[in-house]
Amino acid sequence: MNAPLDTLIIGGGQAGLALGHYLRRAGLDFAIVDAHPRVGESWRRRWDSLTLFTPRRYDALPGLPFPGDPDGHPGKDEVADYLERYAAHFDLPMHLNSRVEAVHPGPDGGFEVQTSAASYTAARVVIASGAFHTPRVPGFAADLAEDVVQLHSTGYRNPAQLPDGNVAVVGGGNTGVQIAGELADHGRRVALSAAALGSALPQRLLGRDVFWWFSRLGTMRLSGDSLLGRRLKAQNTIIGTDLKHLLGRVTRLDRAVGADNRELVLADGARHRVDAVVWATGFRPHYPWLHVPVLDESGAPVHEGGVTAWPGLYFLGLPWQRTRGSAVLGWVARDAKTIADLLLSTPAARSARPAPA
Repeated sequence: MNAPLDTLIIGGGQAGLALGHYLRRAGLDFAIVDAHPRVGESWRRRWDSLTLFTPRRYDALPGLPFPGDPDGHPGKDEVADYLERYAAHFDLPMHLNSRVEAVHPGPDGGFEVQTSAASYTAARVVIASGAFHTPRVPGFAADLAEDVVQLHSTGYRNPAQLPDGNVAVVGGGNTGVQIAGELADHGRRVALSAAALGSALPQRLLGRDVFWWFSRLGTMRLSGDSLLGRRLKAQNTIIGTDLKHLLGRVTRLDRAVGADNRELVLADGARHRVDAVVWATGFRPHYPWLHVPVLDESGAPVHEGGVTAWPGLYFLGLPWQRTRGSAVLGWVARDAKTIADLLLSTPAARSARPAPA
């Protein structure tokens, strides 16, 4: 059992690191636990060609600029390396290879946390593991023939993983259209299955990156409760992909609603034969280790801006937690600062060693 902590942060991605920066600067006694062997590993495991929509000037966490051309767009390995440097630069107390197995309320308040590597007690817990936990794959995927190759987007790396033949990408969000485009670029016969494709925004508008406009117009700071925020939440905006060009190279299919041997069954009654399927169907919340009553019937957190009804338990890095930018690399710091201020303003805070100058 480790010495008692003021705060334990679960998740060493951008949200957890940004919060760690503020707590380290304040001298709070805390630790960050993460299941991966390296900081940034969840980024390294994404598909090879993944490039951020956001320019480097908007990708920094507090206190450390993102290196490189500020108007260029970093690849996923650049992001991973930056996060690793960030943790080292601020001497953040990272406990890696520490998969959380249980979080229970403590008998005298606070929390008891069991990980694969150690046990902890903490006055407060911040769950900063994001919202992309468990891949969502429809149940009918099991009705496809065994020799049909199936990958969720989390397992997709490059076209070489897939056999020759008909490939269907199921899901019409940014991930789905990007993977479909990459497969088409490599000469694959690709079909894209989705009920609808969202509106498309080019990467650049009037000579400026679209995120320059978002920043200037304040749309990344919009609350999900605002009128415009509610509209944006309901949209599935495709950024940086020319849909007209894409649909000239891939077959457009209706939403997949079933499967039969080597065929996808579509909502319009049609069938499409497949040799491989990439499920770009998103994620579902999954907190089987959280034994505190703060989840709804679907397993999603019940919170107000990251603050739960259970004293001392917080969430950070969820989509639209407070604003449109809550789960975006360069904007998560705003929510992290808000949670840090809440932690530092409550009596449970205890001073620890001061941050380095």
